[in-house]
Amino acid sequence: MDTNKNRGRIMIIGAGGVATVAAHKCAQIPEVFKEILLAGRTLSKCEAIQNDIKKRYNRDIQTAQVDADNVPELTSLIDRFQPDLVLNLALPYQDLHIMDACLATGVHYVDTANYEPLDEAHFEYSWQWAYQDRFKEKGIMAVLGSGFDPGVTNVFTAYASKHLFDEINYLDILDCNAGSHGHVFATNFNPEINIREVTQVVRHWEEGKWIKTPPIIDEGSIHFTFDYPVAGAKESYLLYHEELESLTLNIKGLKRARFWMTFSENYLTHLKVLQNVGMTRIDEVMYEGHAIVPIKFLKALLPEPASLGTSYTGKTVIGNIMTGKKNGKTITRYIYNVCDHAEAFKETGTQAIAYTTGVPAMIGAMMVLTGTWQGAGVYNIEQFDPDGFMEALNTYGLPWRVVEHAPLPDKV
Repeated sequence: MDTNKNRGRIMIIGAGGVATVAAHKCAQIPEVFKEILLAGRTLSKCEAIQNDIKKRYNRDIQTAQVDADNVPELTSLIDRFQPDLVLNLALPYQDLHIMDACLATGVHYVDTANYEPLDEAHFEYSWQWAYQDRFKEKGIMAVLGSGFDPGVTNVFTAYASKHLFDEINYLDILDCNAGSHGHVFATNFNPEINIREVTQVVRHWEEGKWIKTPPIIDEGSIHFTFDYPVAGAKESYLLYHEELESLTLNIKGLKRARFWMTFSENYLTHLKVLQNVGMTRIDEVMYEGHAIVPIKFLKALLPEPASLGTSYTGKTVIGNIMTGKKNGKTITRYIYNVCDHAEAFKETGTQAIAYTTGVPAMIGAMMVLTGTWQGAGVYNIEQFDPDGFMEALNTYGLPWRVVEHAPLPDKV
C-alpha cells in the first residue's frame, strides 16, 4: 500500500461510545475524512451509528463486521477498504492484533489506550513500544494514546514544556467527573476495563522511581479535596494512569508525576462490595457447568456506558497542574478543559466521558492524515509538536484554558 499519499480514508474499529463520537466528528470534516469505514464485532451497532450520522449530516459512511482478535480477518478488511489510517477504538486487549494487521498492510495506526493482557489486570506500553523497529522499517506510524487521559493531558504537558516553562519539575493530572447519570451504579466506559483499572495498586513517579501505594478502595489510599473550576470541591484519589509511564520518559526534568481522579463514596462503596463478593475477578469460575468470568458477567448486568448520555447532567473537568522554572523563576500553571455532558449528548448522542476521548481520537487521526505529524515508528503523543493539536481542541469542541495556580503540596 502507498503510504506516501493520504487520500483521506479512515477505518475506525469499535462501536461503543468513543467510536460513536469519533465517527461523528470525522463525518463533520469531509475535507479531511473523505471516506469512513466503521467496523465492529456487532454490525447492528455500526449500522445504528451509520444511520445517525446520515440523519445528522446527510453523510454516508461504510460499515463492516470484523473480529478485532482475528488478524487475517482484519488484514483482509484493510486490504479491501484501503484506508490510510486505522483508528483503534476497540478494547485494549486487541491493540496488538490491530497493530499486526496494520503492519501486514502498511497502514498508519492510532489508538487511545495501551495494551492490556486479557488474563492479567496490568497495563503498560512495553508491549507496544516493542513494535518500534517493525513500524519504522515499514515506514508507517503508530500513535499511542490519542484520547484525553492519556492524550490531551500529554499534549497539555508538551505545550507547557514548549511555551510556558523552561523546565517542568512537578506534574499533577487531575480528572474530575462532576456529572450525574441517574443510575445507582454505573461505569462511564467499558465496565470491565474501568474496574480493572481502578482496583490496581497505585503508582506515582518521584525522584526517579515508582512509588507504590494502596488501591483507591483500600485502607491507606491517598486522596485529598481539590476545588475544581466550575465543578467545585471534589475528593480526588491518587491513581496510576498510563500517561505517567511515557511522560516520565519523554519530559525531561520531571521530579514528580501524579494522577488523580474523583470518585464518589457511593461508587467506592459499591466497588468494595463487588470486590469482596468476587464479582471483579477476571479468572474463570464454574457456574452450573459453565465457565464464566465474573467481571464479564457483571458487565452484562450494568448499564451500557454508551446509553448513559440520555440522562447525564453536569460537567467533566480534566487538566494538568505543572510547577517548574521559567527565566529562573518558579511558576505554576493549570491547563484544563470543561466539557458538558448534556452538550455532548446533544451533538453526538453520548456522554462527556466518551466525547472527551472520541474528539482527541479524531484529532490524532487528523494530525496524521494531514501530514501535521510525520514519522515512522511508534510514538507517544507528547513526542509531536503540540500546537496543531491544541488549536484543533479549540476548534472541534474541547476548548482549554491556562491559568496561574498554587502548587499542589508534596504530601496530601
